[in-house]
Amino acid sequence: MLGKTAPACQPGVDHVAVRVADIGWHIRFFQEVLDMPVREVDGSREAPRQVWLQGGIQLIDTPGVAAEDARTRPWIAHVAIRVRDLETALARAADWAVTVLPQGPNWLRTPDGIALELLDC
Repeated sequence: MLGKTAPACQPGVDHVAVRVADIGWHIRFFQEVLDMPVREVDGSREAPRQVWLQGGIQLIDTPGVAAEDARTRPWIAHVAIRVRDLETALARAADWAVTVLPQGPNWLRTPDGIALELLDC
């Protein structure tokens, strides 16, 4: 990129975090079928608690949870959104009917229950 500047961070979806009952199966499926390898692991590679895949998917190990439980415990844990100015976005959010979550001031829940993690570009 000689002579060019790197593009500025664009606002948008950073990753979607999904709870899964069998993380090993999902890791293999995303790698072998969708060509989305693991880029980060929380825990050991043999028994990960959660993983982040190339392409914006976070898998969270939730063993023992059946698909029928999805109505009471959504499979989508949260959506991480990149914003240009985190402090400004949080100040604007204060005027909306969102709830700050215990994870921190940049974690918000919409009235429909969508958990958002706001990340600064």
